[in-house]
Order: sequence, then C-alpha cells, then structure tokens
Amino acid sequence: MPAGLPEAVIAISAAPEYQAAASALSLSSGLPLHQGEACDALLICDAQGVHLQQQGADAPGPVRVDFVSGATAYRRVHGGGAGQAIAKAIGLQHKKNLHVYDATAGMGTDSLMLASLGCTLDMTERNPAVAALLEDGLQRARLDDECVAIATRMTLHAMPAVQFMQQAINNGQQFDVVFLDPMFPHDEKNTAQVKKNMQVFRSLVGRDDDADELLPFALQIARYRVVVKRPRKSPFLNGQKPSISLEGKANRFDIYVNQGMTAK
Repeated sequence: MPAGLPEAVIAISAAPEYQAAASALSLSSGLPLHQGEACDALLICDAQGVHLQQQGADAPGPVRVDFVSGATAYRRVHGGGAGQAIAKAIGLQHKKNLHVYDATAGMGTDSLMLASLGCTLDMTERNPAVAALLEDGLQRARLDDECVAIATRMTLHAMPAVQFMQQAINNGQQFDVVFLDPMFPHDEKNTAQVKKNMQVFRSLVGRDDDADELLPFALQIARYRVVVKRPRKSPFLNGQKPSISLEGKANRFDIYVNQGMTAK
C-alpha cells in the first residue's frame, strides 16, 4: 500500500450462486470474504465476472475492467494505432513485436493498446483488488473472438513491481521496454473532473508515493528504454532528466534510453 493513506478495507461478496467463485477469489487474492462487517469497498462476483463497488451513499457506480466493449474497446479499435503517442514513446516506429514490462498496470488500458499493436506484455499490479479486476477482464477477453489474440499476449503478476524487478535482476531477465505509469498526484479542486475509475482508485489505493524508487530498477532490466508517463507539468521521476520527452496536452512521456533500437 502506498504511503499517505490508511489501508482500505476491501472484502469479497457474492450471491449464493457465486459463492464458489468468491471463495476462489478470496484464496487467490488474500482478500477476506464479506461477513457483514463495515468496509470501504466490496469486490463482487456476479454473472458478468468481478466488479468493485465503493461503499457509501455518494459512492460512484461499479468499476469493472472490460476490454471487449465500452470505452476501452473503442480506444482499442479507434485509438490511432501505431501513430498514438504511447506507441511512439515505446519505439514501435523502430522495432515491432517488443516485449514490454508494464510495472504499474492498474486497469490495463495502456497494456491493452500495446498488445493490440503486437507487443507482448508482462504486467504487475500490487493492489489485490485492482489485480483481481484486471485478471477478470483478461479472462473474459480471452473468451472473445476479437480479443483473444490480444489478451493472450498479456500476462499479469499480482505482486509489487519492485519485487518483480528484483527477481528479474537476480535471474538475468530483461525486457525490451519498461513502462512506468505511477498514479498521478492530483489537485483536489479538480476531483469532480476525474473519471469514475480514478476517483475510486485514488480513494482506495492512494498515490504511488514510492514511485521514484521504481526507476533505478527499471533501468537495470530494460534492454532499450524505460518510458515514464507523467502529467505534462510534473517533475521528472526520481529527479532524473530523461533522454527525450514527448509532450501532449495533458501528459508527457519521458524516455530514458539504454541503447538504440535497430529498425526492423
């Protein structure tokens, strides 16, 4: 759990017909089954899979990872292909079929975009509730004819990024590109403009106040480059100036080059 927030109490709930699924999820995630006690959010198993519902009268509606339909699917189909900023930052104009490690996967949207462009993705997500949502979305995508090829290129590891990268270093494992997208700091005045998913995540998960420590590890396991997604006006991660930055209207991609890519 990142510093700055008390650990959110999240439990798993289900109607009787989905109790087996809830029990399996509790075993895999380490989250407790709901026994009627007060909690900050419920991870609910239902006919559509798994969704997260924050508790409270003013809580936004359920959050579910859906790669098959909705806004994420629209971006997958109409997002601009290899011409979009993230594709350029990763280096797809130089080299295809890159093996990318997404250290801060979250809802998996950026990983999905890269997988749809032919990349192979390893992802880590340390929050067990978010990891459960993402794994559920991947499982459903693997059952969809249009998404199965993309989703099978995505592998989730439900663990902290630093732990995963330390294991990679010890095993001599490298990835072509390491992608870091830590939870953005935010202005409380603009909370109403933040998307529902991010409102829920920020209230339950908090900021990635330890994000700076990811960069040194990432540089050790990246064959070609590390790409960091940041708010456009934010300071450099770990105070380290990148080799180059690509700026958009709201976000910026900072690129730390270890070695050049050979066009292929």
